[in-house]
Amino acid sequence: MAYDSSTSEAEASVGGHGRSAGDLLRQLVADVSMLFRKELALVASEVGQSVDEAKHGVQSMITGGAVLYAGVLFLLAAITLFIANFLAVWLSALIVGAIVTLIGAIMVSAGKKRMSTYTLTPERTIASLRKDVDAVGRQVS
Repeated sequence: MAYDSSTSEAEASVGGHGRSAGDLLRQLVADVSMLFRKELALVASEVGQSVDEAKHGVQSMITGGAVLYAGVLFLLAAITLFIANFLAVWLSALIVGAIVTLIGAIMVSAGKKRMSTYTLTPERTIASLRKDVDAVGRQVS
């Protein structure tokens, strides 16, 4: 087999497509760079979506707290006066206060539970990045 001094190994055609190893390496670097930019955009989108879902949980907790407060004010006053016709005033206030507090605690707990079901970890992006790293590793080796 004769050696052609006009063509170095680095400039030799790779895979029969007429592209040098340097061209292929530049293309690989460009493709990997674009891939990671897109993955970062996906992370930003996914985290933004999780933050929006968490906001809804916080809003639910705040609403529950406001309802709890209003309930404590109005129900304690009205129901306490009604029960005070049958029991001592202090006992009627204790009973009504306990019931309204329990209702408010249930509402806050429901909001907290709703918020805890959302995670801020971009699971899909992490899985996609792992696949990309594996694919690049297979291409390079």
